[in-house]
Formats: sequence, structure tokens, C-alpha cells
Amino acid sequence: MTDSIGAPGKGLSRRQFLAATGSAGLFATAGCTAAISPSAQQVDLDGAATAGADLPSTGRPEVVDLDERGHEVTIRSVMARHDVHPLETMGGPISLPVVWAFQADDGTPSVPGPVLRTTEGNDLKITLDNSEMEVPHTLHFHGVRKSWKNDGVPTTTGVTVMPGERHTYAIPANVPGTHLYHCHYQTPMHMDMGMYGILRVDPKGYEEADKEYFMTAKEWDTRLSRQHGGEDVAYDLPSRRADAFTLNGKSAPATLHPETGSPLIVESGDTVRVHWVNAGFMSHPLHTHNHRFRVVEKDGSPMPEALQYEQDVCNVAPAERYTVEFEADADPGIYLLHCHKVDHVRNGSSYPGGMLTGIVYREAMDTEVFRQLMTYAGYEG
Repeated sequence: MTDSIGAPGKGLSRRQFLAATGSAGLFATAGCTAAISPSAQQVDLDGAATAGADLPSTGRPEVVDLDERGHEVTIRSVMARHDVHPLETMGGPISLPVVWAFQADDGTPSVPGPVLRTTEGNDLKITLDNSEMEVPHTLHFHGVRKSWKNDGVPTTTGVTVMPGERHTYAIPANVPGTHLYHCHYQTPMHMDMGMYGILRVDPKGYEEADKEYFMTAKEWDTRLSRQHGGEDVAYDLPSRRADAFTLNGKSAPATLHPETGSPLIVESGDTVRVHWVNAGFMSHPLHTHNHRFRVVEKDGSPMPEALQYEQDVCNVAPAERYTVEFEADADPGIYLLHCHKVDHVRNGSSYPGGMLTGIVYREAMDTEVFRQLMTYAGYEG
């Protein structure tokens, strides 16, 4: 069980959260359908097939401190079930019956994959363990400068991690910033199956903000996952159409749940830093209510101070990374953060939903409004 609350990163501890809400335990789901262990038949992909299996459920993306692990980690590719929004509220439930998730060492598989965090100047050894799957995979890291054979593209490097194999990539942490990583084998399909995550390289002497969070936007064509799960649907890349919209793998209202979702939980006076990454194929203009932020970094490059003007919408294109910073100086309350392509703020035809979460002040968490919001979202204390 993770001790952190809100989006992955540096936020409130669970103990602080319980103290703020006056709660004695975890929020529980209300009105959700019974859990089922799915039996999934993986469709043929380049001749690879996997027999039906009972799949584990994904968990919340964890932040892996590589400096504490000797700069080494094993990333396992595993099949799992991913609940985007598991309840019957607000257009749900929305589930991906089969995803290809990443798992750090013996941690929990997640979509997005784990946030790999290190300090500039370290040499990383990242092993892709593909022993549990029957589909080839690779790992490609954006941003950092690496040797040719470690680029993660099978056709140009000659390196493909075949089913049952392991391969170690030598990745130098030589470009500070927030970077995307993903599988680069049959890239659009493998990313649409969940194979992506964040590499964060802190510059030397880096000082974290009071609150610091990671947030990955992605839209999905769920037909691909449903096809792998045995449903009678057909995924076709040229006619890909997005029908689910997520932040950190969840759709509203699941995004608002403090312990399994990705709200930005802040306290009055905090400096808040958010690392935004787009792992989808569409642009997503992310908008903060009642807070104006400054872009302090883009794709690993510090933003000149003259360009750090205040704004409240940032258009994040595919594979782009923006680090934004704002002060928690609003009237303590609950404010939305969402994609302003407002048709992305939906679950099917139900609005609101999708690519929406919130900036939640600790001071507002022990209020009737917050409890009503959680009830509206389908959760109860």
C-alpha cells in the first residue's frame, strides 16, 4: 500500500490526509459492480498468441527512486486488467480488459508505468524483462542522449527483446528534465495497450517544490484492448477513434479519488510544481481553474525567466513534456484541472468525465462539499 495521496509525486502522506478529512479509513467504492477475474484471449500479433489467463489488476503508478536502488531497475512487461473508472456513476464503468503494463522490480503493474526518477550524471541500467509475454517489446527513452544500440528502436538498432528474453539498456542521465519512455515495437498499438511511462532526471542541486506531482494525459481507442480481451470488435489503426480520456490512466470521477486517483492536493502558501506529459496521439490543452501557472521547463530545457509569463492553459502535444509551477494562493477550496477540448471531458456521451481532475486544498477536505463531491463521484467514507 502506498503512503502517498493524490497524483504520483511529493504530496500529502496518507496520515496527513486522514487527519485533514477526519476519516478513520480508506474511501470505499459505492454502487460498483462485482469484481470479476477476466479470462482474456490475446489476439494474434505477428504470429504471437497467448492462452487465456486470469489477469491481475493494475495499481497506482509508483515513483521509483533509482538513486536509492544503485541506478538499476528491472521493468517487467505484464498483462493486466486496467479499470479506468470502475463505478456505474458518470457514464461508467470503463475498463480495459487487457493492457500491457510495466512493473518495476516486484512492484505493482501500472498504466502509466512507474515514474523512474534519478539525478543528473548517473548511468542507469534498465533491464526490460519480457519473460512473461509472447509479444516482442523494446524500451525507448526520450530526451537523454544515449548510444546507438540503446535507442530502443528494433529496426534501426537490431535489438528486439523477444518473448522470454531480457535485455539491459544503458541509459545515461545526461539531460535533466522530464522525459517520456515507451515501447517502440509496433509503437502505436503497444502505446495504446499501455506501454509508456515517465523518466525524470533531476538536475544537480535540484530543490523540490512544496508539492510536486506527475501527470500523464492520454486518449484511448478502447477497441484494441477489448479485442485482445475477446470482445467482438475490430481495431483498425487508420480509423483509430478515441473513446476514453485519462489523466494518469484514470477518467473522472476516478481521477478525483485522493487515494487511487490524481488530484493535486495542496496547502495554502505552497509552491506547486506539476510535470505534464502527453503519451497520447492527440494534443491536450490543459487548463487550471483559478490558478495561473508559469512554464518553467519544456522537454528538459529550462524556460528563460522572460518567457515564464503567467497563463492558465497549456497545449501539450503528443510526446511533449511541460513542467509548470504555481502558487497555492487561491481561496482554499476545490478547483478543476482539465483538458479544454471539452469533448475530452466525458465518459462516452456522459459529461463530465474523462480528462478532468482537481486542485484540492487540504483546508477544504474536511468539508461537506468535499464529502458531497466524493459521494457524487461514487465513493463514500
